[in-house]
Amino acid sequence: MTDPEFPGVLVSRPDIARLAGVQRPAVTNWERRHRDFPAPVDSGAEVERFRADEVLAWLSGRVIPVNARRSGEAVGTTYGDRFRTGLAGTKGGGFLRAVERLAGPEADQLRGPMPLDRYLFWLLYFVSTQVAEPDGGLEKAVDGFEWAMREDDLPDNIVPRHLLAELADILGRDAAGSVREGRAAFDHVLVLWRAAQAREGGAFFTPPSVSRVMAGALAAVRPGAVNVHDPYGRTGELLVAYLGAVAASGGALPLAGGRVPESQERQVAQWNLRVHHGRTERLGEGPFTPALDPFVDPPGAFDVLLTNPPFGRRLEEMPPPPYWLYGAARRTEFDWLQYAVSRLAPEGRAAVLMPAGAAFNAGAAETVRAGLVEAGAVECVIALPAGLFTLTAVKTQIWFLRAPGSQASADSEVLFVAGEHLGHQLTRTQWALTDDEIAGLVGEYVTWHGARAAGRSFAGTPGLSRAVSVPHIVDEDHSLNPVRYVRAPGHTSAAAAAGPAETRDRLARLSEEIATLHIRAEGADGEAARWLRRYGL
Repeated sequence: MTDPEFPGVLVSRPDIARLAGVQRPAVTNWERRHRDFPAPVDSGAEVERFRADEVLAWLSGRVIPVNARRSGEAVGTTYGDRFRTGLAGTKGGGFLRAVERLAGPEADQLRGPMPLDRYLFWLLYFVSTQVAEPDGGLEKAVDGFEWAMREDDLPDNIVPRHLLAELADILGRDAAGSVREGRAAFDHVLVLWRAAQAREGGAFFTPPSVSRVMAGALAAVRPGAVNVHDPYGRTGELLVAYLGAVAASGGALPLAGGRVPESQERQVAQWNLRVHHGRTERLGEGPFTPALDPFVDPPGAFDVLLTNPPFGRRLEEMPPPPYWLYGAARRTEFDWLQYAVSRLAPEGRAAVLMPAGAAFNAGAAETVRAGLVEAGAVECVIALPAGLFTLTAVKTQIWFLRAPGSQASADSEVLFVAGEHLGHQLTRTQWALTDDEIAGLVGEYVTWHGARAAGRSFAGTPGLSRAVSVPHIVDEDHSLNPVRYVRAPGHTSAAAAAGPAETRDRLARLSEEIATLHIRAEGADGEAARWLRRYGL
């Protein structure tokens, strides 16, 4: 889709480079490497020119890497943001810069004794209000701020009214210059709030690049979905990404909803959807485990289900819920896996973020894995690199699932994509997938899915992907670890690769067990900190 801000404006390659803040050869490189780069409107002319709105739309999907950002450019700034500012002939960005100051250098001074995560929550509220209601929304927010949180959650003596009034005054001086600037400001605070929550023992939210892989893949293989659901919605990041993927493809936005574990996260999720898509969705508060209320969502109801559930914890002893059809593994990730499968419509698809260890853990975990594989419920497993999450280096995988019985024959197969080696460094401790890598991971699944639907075989990409038959997976003790099946380029036979592969597999198991223990320890520390704060300690 193009941007209507600059109709009829044409730009040359040197213009594009200047406005995007890159060297001239970078533009030629973009043209050569990316087939979707806009074509010139006067091809063959002495100086070829491009439609500015098409170039802007393309550049808006390319985030500026950390080593190329200018002073004052926030994480997530795109080349499109630079291009728009330069083309408009104005400095712009005043709203974003004000938000960055309030969330950074001025935060400690303004918040006083207030915990950082609570201060950022309120800043997030005012940013979302200013973006969604630029005319008078902030004044109404100050006058009626009690609606946003229940009184027992956020007493008045913890949030001084004068602070809210000051935030509203500062943010009200500069309206967002564009929709993208408003979204960038909101996302900037959201990232910081998530990090503060994690430090205080809160949840690890889904990284944006992971959300885009999950959402992009499901939007492509299940077009026309009507009911979309996230049963553990956190801050709505997966629903936002999914609606964005559908909108980018030109499809009609579906009904989207879900449940969020806590009231504060539910409120943030509503703001997130409002800022990015101008709509609020059906979000309720749900249990930590669906086993406590297994009938909260109707079975077989959803065309698309995507979620990042809690994992690494053990459920208390309880009667097995009716959706535990594949085994009684009491690790939370296997509880949510079985629940997700049970809620899919006959042609539905799910994407569930899982710890890497779930792919090869033995015992009850293998029982559940075996049941899902042999029922034909597992379509694809994508291994992701470490370091994608804030404050933890845990390795994760995306499991793509389908309704059981849809292709549960002996000739079914599972696609494995080994993406552990991908990614680039955002900060000293955090990594992210590039746009090309996201497109590549999504493309492997979508291409395989299309081949299966057409009755063709899928050759895979050497060193990255391979389709494996269910009988072969059974022979491998139902392991769903992609590194076990995807051989590095240069290996000429499975026998020659067996030794190194087994070694990598064992090391991966040990690494994931250690990572799981770290997650449990962080959760326990965070829970203890929460209780101590309740008693003023």
